[in-house]
Amino acid sequence: MRKLVIWNLMTLDGYFEGTKPWDIDFHNLAWGPELQKYSEQLGEEGDLLVFGRKTYEGMAAYWQTAEEDGRIKDYMNSIPKIAVSRTMTEPGWNNARVVSDPVSELQKLKKEDGKTIFIFGSAELCDSMLKVGLVDEIRICLVPVILGAGNPHFKATKEQLPLKLLEATPLKTGGVILRYEPVKAA
Repeated sequence: MRKLVIWNLMTLDGYFEGTKPWDIDFHNLAWGPELQKYSEQLGEEGDLLVFGRKTYEGMAAYWQTAEEDGRIKDYMNSIPKIAVSRTMTEPGWNNARVVSDPVSELQKLKKEDGKTIFIFGSAELCDSMLKVGLVDEIRICLVPVILGAGNPHFKATKEQLPLKLLEATPLKTGGVILRYEPVKAA
């Protein structure tokens, strides 16, 4: 059975982007050789990326035209991808498809053999997958900055979701990679 893992960078005050879409310059505060190596390892661990529509469109626009070369660009453009959308019809990115019902699709995919399925960014999609209990792990790189305003990664909820810390890895940049597992109700 495959795992569904959330991965994102987030500020100390909980934002995954600033007040405008794709306002993510704060990522540079955590980026360095360690986070690059970790990002490359994600490409080896996973065999499918899932994005909400807004994140998908931003990622597709960036990675298809990225000037940098290397393993991260290669896997971002070659790995199979799903764009979750009710309005999009054509994915417009190599090795991608559009899905309108992520719950049933991810339930099915998790039962298949394969590597880890990652959701990158996509706060609304992450929120809905957490609420239905499909997420096996949350990985956050906590960026050493207080942004003060922006788009929160974790959305307001009526119920607490207890988490079990699996690992905390500090980076030389001051960032910390945190790995959590949602605690299932007994």
